[in-house]
Amino acid sequence: MTEYIVKSAVKDRLDDQNVAADFYDALDEDVAELLDDAARRAADNDRKTVQARDL
Repeated sequence: MTEYIVKSAVKDRLDDQNVAADFYDALDEDVAELLDDAARRAADNDRKTVQARDL
């Protein structure tokens, strides 16, 4: 599976929190689903460009 997130960026954002290894997998799955949904919405609106409003 493609990784969509940058683990070091997540760790930086969560600052002093510990991050479990399975969190990254779950987050990556959510991002993949979000991207699929956005692409589908753009296609449903006869666009090839995914825009912020597709989120």
